[in-house]
Amino acid sequence: MSSLSRELVFLILQFLEEEKFKESVHKLEKESGFFFNLKYFEEKVQAGEWEEVEKYLSGFTKVDDNRYSMKIFFEIRKQKYLEALDLPDKGKAVEVLSTDMKVFATFNEELYKEITQLLTLKNFRENEQLAKYGDTKAARSIMLIELKKLIEANPLFREKLVFPTLKSSRLRTLINQSLNWQHQLCKNPRPNPDIKTLFTDHTCSPPNGPLAPTPVNLPVAAVAKPAAYTPLGAHGPFPPTAAAANANALAGWMANASASSSVQAAVVAASSIPVHQNQVPILKRPRTPPATPGMVDYQSTDHEQLMKRLRSAHSVEEVTYPTTRQQASWSLDDLPRTVAITMHQGSTVTSMDFHPSHHTLLLVGSSNGEITLWEVSSRERLVSKPLKIWDAAVCSSAFQAFVAREKDVPPMSVSRVSWSPDGNFVGVAFTKHLIQLYAYDGSNDLRQKFEIDAHSGGVNDLAFAHPNKQLCLVSCGDDKMIKVWDLAGQRLFHFAGHEAPVYSICPHHKENIQFIFSTAFDGKIKAWLYDNMGSRVDYDAPGHWCTTMLYSADGSRLFSCGTSKDGDSYLVEWNESEGAIKRSYTGFRKKSAGVVQFDTTQNHFLAAGEDSQIKFWDMDNTNILTSTDAEGGLPSLPRLRFNKEGNLLAVTTADNGFKILANAAGLRSLRPIEPPSVEALRSPIESAASKVSGPPITNVNAVNCKVERSSPVRPSPILNGVETTGRSMEKPRTMEDVTDRTKAWQLSEIVDAVQCRLVSMPEGTDSSSKVVRLLYTNSGIGVLALGSNGVQKLWKWARNEQNPSGKATANVAPQHWQPNSGLLMANDVSGVNLEEAVPCIALSKNDSYVMSACGGKVSLFNMMTFKVMTTFMPAPPASTFLAFHPQDNNIIAIGMEDSTIHIYNVRVDEVKSKLKGHQKRITGLAFSTNLNILVSSGADAQLCVWSIDTWEKRKSVTIQIPAGKALVGDTRVQFHSDQMRLLVVHETQLAIYDASKMDRIRQWVPQDALSAPISYAAYSCNSQLVYATFCDGNIGVFDADTLRLRCRIAPSAYMSQSALNGSQSVHPLVVAANPLDPNQFAVGLTDGSVKVIEPTESEGKWGSSPPMDNGLLNGRTASSSTTSNHTPDQTQR
Repeated sequence: MSSLSRELVFLILQFLEEEKFKESVHKLEKESGFFFNLKYFEEKVQAGEWEEVEKYLSGFTKVDDNRYSMKIFFEIRKQKYLEALDLPDKGKAVEVLSTDMKVFATFNEELYKEITQLLTLKNFRENEQLAKYGDTKAARSIMLIELKKLIEANPLFREKLVFPTLKSSRLRTLINQSLNWQHQLCKNPRPNPDIKTLFTDHTCSPPNGPLAPTPVNLPVAAVAKPAAYTPLGAHGPFPPTAAAANANALAGWMANASASSSVQAAVVAASSIPVHQNQVPILKRPRTPPATPGMVDYQSTDHEQLMKRLRSAHSVEEVTYPTTRQQASWSLDDLPRTVAITMHQGSTVTSMDFHPSHHTLLLVGSSNGEITLWEVSSRERLVSKPLKIWDAAVCSSAFQAFVAREKDVPPMSVSRVSWSPDGNFVGVAFTKHLIQLYAYDGSNDLRQKFEIDAHSGGVNDLAFAHPNKQLCLVSCGDDKMIKVWDLAGQRLFHFAGHEAPVYSICPHHKENIQFIFSTAFDGKIKAWLYDNMGSRVDYDAPGHWCTTMLYSADGSRLFSCGTSKDGDSYLVEWNESEGAIKRSYTGFRKKSAGVVQFDTTQNHFLAAGEDSQIKFWDMDNTNILTSTDAEGGLPSLPRLRFNKEGNLLAVTTADNGFKILANAAGLRSLRPIEPPSVEALRSPIESAASKVSGPPITNVNAVNCKVERSSPVRPSPILNGVETTGRSMEKPRTMEDVTDRTKAWQLSEIVDAVQCRLVSMPEGTDSSSKVVRLLYTNSGIGVLALGSNGVQKLWKWARNEQNPSGKATANVAPQHWQPNSGLLMANDVSGVNLEEAVPCIALSKNDSYVMSACGGKVSLFNMMTFKVMTTFMPAPPASTFLAFHPQDNNIIAIGMEDSTIHIYNVRVDEVKSKLKGHQKRITGLAFSTNLNILVSSGADAQLCVWSIDTWEKRKSVTIQIPAGKALVGDTRVQFHSDQMRLLVVHETQLAIYDASKMDRIRQWVPQDALSAPISYAAYSCNSQLVYATFCDGNIGVFDADTLRLRCRIAPSAYMSQSALNGSQSVHPLVVAANPLDPNQFAVGLTDGSVKVIEPTESEGKWGSSPPMDNGLLNGRTASSSTTSNHTPDQTQR
């Protein structure tokens, strides 16, 4: 159904509502599937009219459409069943169970059995989970809250919950306008004509002519679609099922590919450019011929497959709510409008991009071809790369001729700079032919990776994408082409179809569908899949000239901004499901001499540079929100870029520089990091001096004040705080810099329970079973502990008034969770010597299954029922470490007691590969999808690197054991969130490795207050901290980049007096980091207990990062680390 036909339905719905045809209104809502009337639905649910509730729902979804729909129907039928039991009407309850509830048995047989067992109870409230069930009215109200969440989260209801804003009696108004127009066309128009029918077109009869037709008094709703309305369906075919189209935005655009872009623009934006009928068939077929003979058309097969994937059924329990767009209050203070920094670049800034995770790191490209990396918080130019052609000999003859014509460096500007999503690569596009790729490993350097003569003429845009889960570079240029490159510089795809130079590209994905939007200088918008089968979309951008497209941060909303050749600028939001403009924003001045640039932030705001100002819009309001001139000095069309947090905004200036604007949070991020209560640490003289003349000037030795700016990923020659080589492009340090960075710092020491938040599970202890492995559930609502006796225990936090989020917290004690069957998740340990067994555990990404072993065979447990679903890999040899493949839950890497690693496919029950390279048992496994490797560690202190593609060994290194220490004990490995750095843990050390080369770049050895052997360590969820436990009960919190100690938690802070004074030593064997909260962790102890620990709410974090000096911090020795591959006796102490 076309867009206008859809709108006509809304007009009819409004008319029926105004005329009080209530029953007809809801029938049309259901039959059209365009508007889900939540108020009507609530009324029927509250009245318990279950048949009408399901009938109305059926117009929008079916029980097996997706997991949200299934959960909706399940909740309704469960309530219907419980009400029958409550009457009591066992006969009715049996009928509901056997007819309505039976469908769910297919998906969760255990749940169906549990529901059936309620029939045997005198009062179903005897069931523990239903003990709080109140009366019918209250139960329906509670259910409605859940149903609303499910409906709002269900993609099939997207854009169907809000009725469009219409003026009253809009249909009557349109009919009156049509009649007026017909009257104006009359050959003999009469004044005040008497129109008595809508069944035929109006004409005024000539004087003494035939009598008017007999009056027909029918409601306007009875009007059939007249000939005048035929164009409503002439705008090209739309998906026959609106719900399916809305389920995936690209699918909607693809389905509309035959529709004329100009007609679509006319529908929404009143564009005046027509499209000839003979153009429509051309757009139905891809313009680029298929690369492979016999390839099928996307719209037939791929589209059907897409819809099938989108409608795949899931378990009733596996319902997750996406993060809803916050409707909470906001203010103008959320916008970064305060000028914090003004920097001089030296040449006109042409492109900027903030690092995706280091939010004060700004990449800048200039008109002289230079790229610069700025640390804006310190106003420091970290890296500067002037224009350089790496190897002109391998470039095209046209480019070589261009270079030969220039005596010096050819005149080339940077057209685009971009960070990769993981922040490990930098892409640079130039206005002549070239793109360059640099690798960035966190140091003050960019390493050349490849240079490509990518396009004939200019390269106009560049972006990173992930087709087939492979990081790639996408470029477009004056040669009207779009090209996709892998990170080795090999071309994977090229897309031809534009008839003008391609201006910009916007790679994106919806569900599992990867695609690219492109715009050209003729204003055409096209969309491409990675299949060389041509464009799937052909539309006109507003203004019909240069346009840029961007998605909101959460990927749910699509915007474009551009300018026409006449200088008119357009900022619009697109309705992806229909390929039409949803709203146009106002506030631009009439004419611009170039193309307006824009950006989005916080899923809430838009910003564009125009008229020497930055203009801001609320995404949901077409009127301009506010504007700023950033204290003046902006060019007429400034370029701008938000950081990922939205608290900083970079904008170009007219004098070859840029400014950084910030909100309150952004201003804090630009200040040097300092611990709380600094005033309390200052002497009275310092405090007085600061009040009189700003920051205090202290007499500090220059060597001690040197601040380490090197990365943990790149070795730098720093020994004992002294840097032996200088850095280029580094500005001189002022005394203010020195003073700020050497303010009094003290190691945070937690020695009492009141200094942290703590919850213990269970209340008592079980010294017969140590907690040897510990995991948080991926959803962050539970903790799973594996005991040395092979039994797993699960603790879950309930959602209640004390804990409205339902997430793990140290403020509320969790519940020891078990299914009603009373089953234990117990491994088969028959014939196993538990003292010698090496327990291992792994959890699936959706928290549905846990896999574990304890010296015997591996068991796969259902997390809902605790039932063993299957067992495999019986001993000997015993399994000692388990890891799910990150991209396929059916593939498991299993480390073995005999030093081998088995790559096992659960689905086919087959070992696909057996990896050999260690000398002793496997103690750790970690996957990196970025590097496409598996790293294994063993009790032999070896680290082995394996290719995920071929399972061949790439490299093997031995960890460096400090002098005097034995090469014994387990070695464990974990990847940093950047998938490049690797944490290596041994009882003698913590170490960070660059996994791409397996170079050690940091090492910390037990010392001072933390001198006992390390029992375990793990990264925090954001990889900013490392939590380490020690065999004397201490816990250390380290800065993950430097491995410098931030905080020590003494045993007295989290252990009871009985544990501290007992005859047997109690200490943590394992630590697990909360997957959502970087400052929360859990430890498993030798007495069988688990402790969840958080900093106090007033502190909010574990200490602060220590400053870098010569090892002395305010008179005390720092726990410090080496920074390169020195021998153990060179380790800084």
